[in-house]
Amino acid sequence: MARPALLFCPPECPWPTRSQGHQTPSPFLPASRLPAFLKGLQTTDSKRTATVWKTLCPFWGEEYQVHLPPTFHAVAFYVMDEDALSRDDVIGKVCLTRDTLASHPKGFSGWTHLTEVDPDEEVQGEIHLRLEVRPGARACRLRCSVLEARDLAPKDRNGASDPFVRVRYKGRTQETSIVKKSCYPRWNETFEFELEEGATEVLCVETWDWDLVSRNDFLGKVVIDIQRLQVAQPEEGWFRLQPDQTKSRRHDEGNLGSLQLEVRLRDEMVLPSSCYQPLVQLLCHEVKLGMQGPGQLISLIEETTSTECRQDVATNLLKLFLGQGLAKDFLDLLFQLELSRTSETNTLFRSNSLASKSMESFLKVAGMQYLHGVLGPIINKVFEEKKYVELDPSKVEVKDVGCSGLHRPQTEAEVLEQSAQTLRAHLGALLSALSRSVRACPAVVRATFRQLFRRVRERFPGAQHENVPFIAVTSFLCLRFFSPAIMSPKLFHLRERHADARTSRTLLLLAKAVQNVGNMDTPASRAKEAWMEPLQPTVRQGVAQLKDFITKLVDIEEKDELDLQRTLSLQAPPVKEGPLFIHRTKGKGPLMSSSFKKLYFFLTTEALSFAKTPSSKKSALIKLANIRAAEKVEEKSFGSSHVMQVIYTDDVGRPQTAYLQCKCVNELNQWLSALRKVSINNTGLLGSYHPGIFRGDKWSCCHQKEKTGQGCDKTRSRVTLQEWNDPLDHDLEAQLIYRHLLGVEAMLWERHRELSRGAEAGTVPASPGEAPKDSLAQLLRVLQDLREAHSSSPAGSLPSEPNCLLELQT
Repeated sequence: MARPALLFCPPECPWPTRSQGHQTPSPFLPASRLPAFLKGLQTTDSKRTATVWKTLCPFWGEEYQVHLPPTFHAVAFYVMDEDALSRDDVIGKVCLTRDTLASHPKGFSGWTHLTEVDPDEEVQGEIHLRLEVRPGARACRLRCSVLEARDLAPKDRNGASDPFVRVRYKGRTQETSIVKKSCYPRWNETFEFELEEGATEVLCVETWDWDLVSRNDFLGKVVIDIQRLQVAQPEEGWFRLQPDQTKSRRHDEGNLGSLQLEVRLRDEMVLPSSCYQPLVQLLCHEVKLGMQGPGQLISLIEETTSTECRQDVATNLLKLFLGQGLAKDFLDLLFQLELSRTSETNTLFRSNSLASKSMESFLKVAGMQYLHGVLGPIINKVFEEKKYVELDPSKVEVKDVGCSGLHRPQTEAEVLEQSAQTLRAHLGALLSALSRSVRACPAVVRATFRQLFRRVRERFPGAQHENVPFIAVTSFLCLRFFSPAIMSPKLFHLRERHADARTSRTLLLLAKAVQNVGNMDTPASRAKEAWMEPLQPTVRQGVAQLKDFITKLVDIEEKDELDLQRTLSLQAPPVKEGPLFIHRTKGKGPLMSSSFKKLYFFLTTEALSFAKTPSSKKSALIKLANIRAAEKVEEKSFGSSHVMQVIYTDDVGRPQTAYLQCKCVNELNQWLSALRKVSINNTGLLGSYHPGIFRGDKWSCCHQKEKTGQGCDKTRSRVTLQEWNDPLDHDLEAQLIYRHLLGVEAMLWERHRELSRGAEAGTVPASPGEAPKDSLAQLLRVLQDLREAHSSSPAGSLPSEPNCLLELQT
């Protein structure tokens, strides 16, 4: 039975064997498998979804944001069949070109047929050629120098290839020598061909992987137009390897099933930090002034933000203010703005307003570890028990029970009672864990809920509104944070795989019960699904527990908040932690995977440290300021997958490398992202590196003999996963906010003209939420300055590459 996993391949990486990816449903995936020759190909960067077991119609429903190099050409999605004992098999793929994505500015959405994966089309990498036409005694001669190649597709089981180049012109073929076990070969070989006058043929340069027993594997080709070369000679540079598309396709499109995707590409050029300071300072000034200030640009931003992009704007603003230490003040301002226009308590914070969306993002960023501590054990128990649970009589399945020979049908009443007992136990355990978690909750989260509680109580005083402040807190804590995490634990990183149908139903019923507790067991919540009645005693008890918990949660003094602020900020340690295997090369001996030692690592904003266990004493391995690069290592180097290298300098300035192995590709990408982002402002960052290791007297990747020589591949410092546990990228968040404001600039100018006419007539703004003319005029000037900075800054002078942000969602 096929076990599909969807693989997302970023640019220049046409083929993955391992990854992490976007998730979407497929109406049909055949159980047949593809030929074994597709196994063993790898990719530079990839993503992998959870595996959906024993189904031909999987549903994933995951979301990803991936930063791509500015030169990417296409993205590919591979549906895989996971195998426990051998390499995963390929079911089919979907490939979207950059032009396709660019032609859908609001995003590409829909079902797309899977196509068969042809090994001759799965190529990657570039080849360095020098081409020239030289005069000869009888005729001109074409000279082709094959210098080197990089990032070739690994075709062999050792995680590399044995590449050679075949140069063809007018029926004549010449070949380079074979470079064993390398994806970064160097040849430096030259070939010559005699040219006839008026020649119109093309020069074909093909790269192949040599195999002793089986046929050679195609690695890609470059076709050179001789006539163009004669006009623009000589020519030298890196040429992107192209697939062989001369063969006719052997299959009918669509017979492998279909994949539903929602993909949006956003191309952003991030300017130096100084360019964004006026915008950041203006927004921060508005937040610091709050409702007492002269204007509300935040309110104006909310007014001009459409429903479709409100979540993006909320997340970007929230991350920006988190980096400035103003997240609580920003949310407090949004609370006040929403309360000022709300008169009905039953609709408070129930809409998809900027306040609601910003608070959702805040809890995911600042409260995720807290969520794991409270929910983790309960979710794990539900998954481990795998009990059949159902409270809806119309959906009950009655099965036989009893021992062998004594089977009897289980009655519906018994099923309902057993289900109610199971759910009451889970709900009781969850509420007890929540009650004990007050001190574990981050102080910045507690302080934010304190502000929310106070603002709501001030807006709705009186005994008749006694529960309203509590419901305001639970509308975020329970309805928008805990309940979604219970229903989809994979999306909140509580589990590595999605739940099966039985476990999903248990989680859904538990989430409904938590929602009823969060709604303070109102008659309206009980009336919706009367069959939830068996849980009412636990729900009523839970309401009392929850109110007591919230009372303690919001009872945090300003002094306590200030004392704990450093440990609550995203910039504070640890940025990331977890077990890794470490090996640092010594001497010239062979490096084996058995030489890795398991330790527990902590990445902070000061250093990368390790300890024997999470609670034992830490020892610093690398100071953060000394990191020069963080990159993947070729699989063949250690005979192991998921190895990364951290290149750094020691205390006396000597270059060093630490090799760390992760348990899976997801962990590898998360560590790389965290390391790159916390060190992105370091001085002396490397522009190139060696993806192999220095063994004996040469590098395993390119066979250079100079250990401290320039690397053979470029570093990828701008990669980020955009996950909840990622460090902040302040400049990118500011750029995304600027891009949004640029899109609504016409509306801002219209409001400015309205305010100008009102000022001339001697009137005042219609409401306290409207921005005065001077604040808005200042914002418009800042947008103009940023527009000019973008248009006047050549790409080469910028410190960071353009960000191609690919958003994948269902």
